[in-house]
Amino acid sequence: EMPLRQSKKFAESDYHRLALQELEACPLAMESLGAPPLKVHNIHLTDRYNRVDQHTAQIKIPVTGSKTGGILYTSSLIDPKTNRWNLKQAVLNLWEGQIIDLLNPPSAQTHAAEHTEGADIGHWH
Repeated sequence: EMPLRQSKKFAESDYHRLALQELEACPLAMESLGAPPLKVHNIHLTDRYNRVDQHTAQIKIPVTGSKTGGILYTSSLIDPKTNRWNLKQAVLNLWEGQIIDLLNPPSAQTHAAEHTEGADIGHWH
């Protein structure tokens, strides 16, 4: 079991900060929450999802805005070359059930889809 003082340690860690930077950089997620103001809540240390060791970090970060709130599911890995944390997953699950994948935002997905459709049309000529 993780002692309570680890909650503060989480909040100061790179994997925590990287995930929140990703959230703040996503207009759709921020707009959906009604943020700013964005409130970041303490991680529930009893939650089995939260696992951190030397090479991997998997944490759920509760967040709220002025409209609604949700849980930011994150996982990070240490890059052996640089010895820095790399964010591998950052998914915001809003209370209403909407899911926003911060590393593959919808706008980028739609854009990619249009791009492939455009390419496909080329094959018909």
